[in-house]
Amino acid sequence: MGMTMTQKILAAHAGLEEVTAGQLIRADLDMVLGNDITTPVAIREFEKAGFGGVFDREKISIVMDHFTPNKDIKSAEQCVECRCFAKEYDIENFFDVGRMGIEHALLPEQGIVKAGDCIIGADSHTCTYGALGAFSTGVGSTDMAVGMATGQAWFKVPEALRFNLTGELSENVTGKDVILHIIGMIGVDGALYKSMEFAGEGVKSLSMEDRLCISNMAIEAGGKNGIFPVDRITEEYMKERVEGEWKVYEADEDAVYAAEYTIDLSELRPTVSFPHLPENTKTIDEVGDIPIQQVVIGSCTNGRIEDMAMAAKILQGKKVHDDVRAIIIPATQEVYKECIRCGYMDIFIDAGCAVSTPTCGPCLGGHMGILAAGERCVATTNRNFVGRMGHVESEVYLASPAVAAASAVTGRISGPDEVLG
Repeated sequence: MGMTMTQKILAAHAGLEEVTAGQLIRADLDMVLGNDITTPVAIREFEKAGFGGVFDREKISIVMDHFTPNKDIKSAEQCVECRCFAKEYDIENFFDVGRMGIEHALLPEQGIVKAGDCIIGADSHTCTYGALGAFSTGVGSTDMAVGMATGQAWFKVPEALRFNLTGELSENVTGKDVILHIIGMIGVDGALYKSMEFAGEGVKSLSMEDRLCISNMAIEAGGKNGIFPVDRITEEYMKERVEGEWKVYEADEDAVYAAEYTIDLSELRPTVSFPHLPENTKTIDEVGDIPIQQVVIGSCTNGRIEDMAMAAKILQGKKVHDDVRAIIIPATQEVYKECIRCGYMDIFIDAGCAVSTPTCGPCLGGHMGILAAGERCVATTNRNFVGRMGHVESEVYLASPAVAAASAVTGRISGPDEVLG
């Protein structure tokens, strides 16, 4: 019986010739990730278990991104725990204020993760790295603790869903619209503990930023992971960043999938996810007249340079609506610098936007853009649960940077064509 991409990676890391869906395995890890919220819990579990050291100082990444720069005393104390642990065990990939970025944008950018890797992270959006052809998934802090000490983790081999992509995206339609369309189609539990595997001729028309965005939100459909085949676009991206070699895995022609879907990318429209679940999607043509008070462009989902370029294209020569606060958060320091080089910062500031140092900030209701009761926000983030960005009576609408930037100008949820003409 043939294997999917995910199954092949898991088999290789478990030292097995083959695995099947539902099988329990123990796999070797190439990277263990944590952030300033999840790592302190993992450290305490690490110490409680009596572990005396880490399995490999080069295969652990700790990123201070969620509540940093520290928003309060508690977040400051959590970061101190992380700094002390990283110093004690000489963790190579420790990223603090001033050199950090949002973890799931930072690790691919820095070449820390690559094709063929098996990766766990104490953050649900660790599934992002499937864009590079890796198996990566979110785990709890206890699993992170064990992973740091042993370099291994237990998995139940997931079933897979195949998404066959055809055609090409229209102008101003992005990977965010693709994944929102898919989640709207299958629901927030449509891929529960399954691998979302993307294939087809349409893949080659998607940029690396598109793929990173799509893989990032696999968890919002309940997916164990999302994964793309490794092609020329993937390899060009890694060549500039990754030291050493990577491993390419391809699904067998007779691989078994729990279900298969075909999506014509050329038919997709800008898509918005309404409160309070990512599956509540409408195309921009179905939205209606919805005034907003805030826009957030950034996060591990849409804070990369292509996202910044899209926002700048729409905001250039425009002004943010008087009733709207527009917050732009480049996902890494490199993205921030590129925005300066390209003149995007001038565009954002001249339009009336607030620009932040890299941070998760408002995405999880941490800081830098908390909503009051009754306020609505269009965000390029990944979740819009009740109270996700502040008050339980606030509302978050998920969208692409194109829709978010256009909405900032008009003061209501709008498509890019309305502003660009």
